[in-house]
Amino acid sequence: MEPGVEHVQSRPFRCYRFPFDAFSAGVSTCGLVASAAQADEVRHTSQYDISLGILPIATASFDSSFDGKDYKITGSFAAAGIAKILTKTSAETSVSGKVLANRLQADRYNLVYHQGKRTRVYDVEYRNGDVAETTIKPAPKRNPETWIPVSDKDLHSVLDPLSGLIFPADAKICPNRLPIFDGESRLDLVLSPMGTKTFTADGFKGEAIVCEIRYQPKSGYKRGRDDIEYLKKTPMEIWFAKSPGANVYAPVYARIPTRIGQLYVTAVKYGG
Repeated sequence: MEPGVEHVQSRPFRCYRFPFDAFSAGVSTCGLVASAAQADEVRHTSQYDISLGILPIATASFDSSFDGKDYKITGSFAAAGIAKILTKTSAETSVSGKVLANRLQADRYNLVYHQGKRTRVYDVEYRNGDVAETTIKPAPKRNPETWIPVSDKDLHSVLDPLSGLIFPADAKICPNRLPIFDGESRLDLVLSPMGTKTFTADGFKGEAIVCEIRYQPKSGYKRGRDDIEYLKKTPMEIWFAKSPGANVYAPVYARIPTRIGQLYVTAVKYGG
């Protein structure tokens, strides 16, 4: 399918967690928004359709604002189509921080994840790129024999899962290695170049940078999980486009193989 040509650390909504119940992406993926500061505040809205093969299963939308070197992104996700019948899943997320020369550096990341009657809240505070504090409420139960804990070393020089996939225009996109911490898990996303392709959405038409993306878990997950082991061996694909009127690149499309089929995240609105 081609697009329109606590030092506590359970399963948050992430752009790279790929069973559906965690918004397998939203790609955080993931961080699928864009905006940038040029003079006064700049605002940007993006909307995404998420499908498993040809079946629509979710929608997501993100609003971002940049004011000088400060940025804030808020987003929401909800099950749609047949998935809405099978599970009542939704999430709200936000991140705020500073725009640096080669990355967006978060100060605070938050995720509120709902599945049926259950709600779990993730909060992470970052300080100069390091994790200062992280909490999960309610705290998850874990088996110490199978859980790989996050060490203090794992919490240094990391990115959040939402704005970690947004790049200032002069930054290197792929190849690149992105060290992500989402409040539970520490992992690397390794990007390799695959050329460019034309992408079209409401508010955008132009070239997108195409990267292969590899998932490398470090800690904060259950040893031997089938989905983790599958993703470690399976390359994914992600496209980045320059935001109209803004000086950043962000994802507009992702293809994520899963054991039950290909998961697609596609921007249907990008800009404005």
